[in-house]
Amino acid sequence: MNAPQPAEPSPDARGPVRDVALLFLRLGAVAFGGPAAHIAMFRDEVVTRRKWISNQHFLDLLGATNLIPGPNSSEMALHVGYVRAGWRGLLAAGVCFALPAVLIVLALAVLYVEYGTTPAAEWLLYGIKPVVIAIIAQAMGSLLRTAVKGRLLAIIGAAAFALYLLGLNEILLLFGGGLLFMLVRNAARLRRLRGRTGASAVAALGIPGALLAPAASTVAAFSLGGLFLTFLKIGSVWYGSGYVLLAFLRNDFVERLGWLSTQQLLDAVAVGQVTPGPLFTTATFIGYVTGGFPGALVATLGIFVPSLVFVLATNPFIPRLRNSLWLSGLLDGVNVAALGLMAAVTVELGRDALRDGITVALAALAAVLLIRYKVSTIWLILGGGVAGLVSALVR
Repeated sequence: MNAPQPAEPSPDARGPVRDVALLFLRLGAVAFGGPAAHIAMFRDEVVTRRKWISNQHFLDLLGATNLIPGPNSSEMALHVGYVRAGWRGLLAAGVCFALPAVLIVLALAVLYVEYGTTPAAEWLLYGIKPVVIAIIAQAMGSLLRTAVKGRLLAIIGAAAFALYLLGLNEILLLFGGGLLFMLVRNAARLRRLRGRTGASAVAALGIPGALLAPAASTVAAFSLGGLFLTFLKIGSVWYGSGYVLLAFLRNDFVERLGWLSTQQLLDAVAVGQVTPGPLFTTATFIGYVTGGFPGALVATLGIFVPSLVFVLATNPFIPRLRNSLWLSGLLDGVNVAALGLMAAVTVELGRDALRDGITVALAALAAVLLIRYKVSTIWLILGGGVAGLVSALVR
């Protein structure tokens, strides 16, 4: 029976671009905590509250973002915008989610160049981090109920969780989990088709081969064109966490080009971590430090454009992945492995965030308000920030 899949949005699910823009502008202003927290906030807003897409469709979009390079949370914003309001929604979601962070980072970069330092934000993060832990945990609970469809998927998710904490590469775990479940689910077909199917299936997935190597350039003098192309390359090949981004940035801007010192790079990454919104706004900071306002603009565009292209190219094929006997298995495996990684990252964040009785109480209170009273994650983040400020003032 060829009934439409419930995860696919119908034309009736489309809405005005203005709704997409306003939502992601608000989210971009309060989205602290990194990609795991951003994705949890997205789910709360677009699945639970607004019901723009189903839980399964949200999971499939999340899985798809893990199969392509680029920052996951920004690509999720682009996907949701595209599903809700077409290509205009995609642009609105991407720009509005990044805009608050870009403006904040740009202001900090101006202060950094002028005074050689950036304002501290520990008091703010002290209250926000435990709230973020509660938000991520609630989202993971709901997503896992949808993603874990059997014992093997549960084992794959648990293995991804444990192996990531043991230090295994997250990209290997994502693709490994997806391929393992796809092959096991289609074992009978593999036996019938023997080796031929394996090769053709892997080719059909469009799994990237070797990542593009850093350009063999000897450019030392600064140029806006070189800055744009360097960030365009990074955005095109960056898989994984912020630590992976740090490695790319160090290789290009410290080692190869010599445009930044190691300390400047660490300061740039620190600014990206203590501001809301996507981590790729680190590019805005680096662009301003190296090339002023024009540099900030071209650097931000350079790292953002690849995600825009990848999402536009892949979004129409996600329903086909779900309807394919082979590729739906890949997607299910990647989905549950991604949630395992998300859980492992939450454990690491929790070690830093839940540092005393006050932060544990904040996390517990946020969980109750979110689960029992359905308080918006946006208000919870703002409340956590206020609690952090009050705590700093009374100490």
